[in-house]
Amino acid sequence: MTIRDVQEKILKLKKENDICILAHSYQAREILEVADFTGDSYQLSVSAAKTNSKTVLMCGVRFMAETVKILSPEKTVLLAHPEAGCPMAEQMEKALISGVKKQFPDYAVVAYINTTAELKTICDVCVTSSSAVRIIEKIESDNILFLPDCNLGAYVASQVPSKNVKLLQGGCPIHAVVDVNDVKKAKTRYPNALLLIHPECTPEVVKHADYVGSTSGIMDYAKNSDAKEFLIGTELSIAEHLQYMCPDKRFYHLSQKLLCPNMRITTLIDVLNCVEGVSGDEIILDEQTISQAKKCINKMIELGG
Repeated sequence: MTIRDVQEKILKLKKENDICILAHSYQAREILEVADFTGDSYQLSVSAAKTNSKTVLMCGVRFMAETVKILSPEKTVLLAHPEAGCPMAEQMEKALISGVKKQFPDYAVVAYINTTAELKTICDVCVTSSSAVRIIEKIESDNILFLPDCNLGAYVASQVPSKNVKLLQGGCPIHAVVDVNDVKKAKTRYPNALLLIHPECTPEVVKHADYVGSTSGIMDYAKNSDAKEFLIGTELSIAEHLQYMCPDKRFYHLSQKLLCPNMRITTLIDVLNCVEGVSGDEIILDEQTISQAKKCINKMIELGG
């Protein structure tokens, strides 16, 4: 079968089986083309809550599928590839953070959405990379315990100096591996390109950016900018997707190291197997976890508007 043959079979089966397909922006183009909704993890969760489909198939990583289940507990939620995890989301366990909370009882616990459902149950509010600054500006407490990504937390702290932000040593191992030497090499090779950086990169890298923002923010900036050349400082797939969207512009990778194996592990055949009912890992969360984890997500929705 060709890629198009597989795609047509997926489109037919998802309609017959009442399946809504969600695909994170880091997924391969052939998967994005069969998805009902694409975007970042929070956008996908909101889209899933609005769909009438009884089954939701997440092409992404586990914490994203868990977030969909929290917001849509009545739906069957499947993760396309059972081994698609997120090292950042799995770095900090509930027991560890419970202990840290006891040490800092007057701190509001702010969790990046890239965390497990279990960890969200003891956090005060969730944030995304695009809403973090806005939410921390609005939060009542002046003392913030931000987790798990210390790089995103450092960026937020720089933008909201009125808050006392305490960071823990966690984060995305993919974004964090990029260094200033990568920036210098890329800027030397593409001197006219604007540098667009995800705040999960280190502060030393972020300070060289022409624009700092979430995946969706980077894509919107590039599409709307009058500039013609861009260095993309996030997962490699984004430069590829932007090149299709904006054929009159040029997009370059900041570093070849920005490759997320957990995002790339899902294939179009995995998606086909799921809609056929052959595979797919169903997300099961107990009612208490859903109820407690949803509180910090609801607070994010309240403050993020």
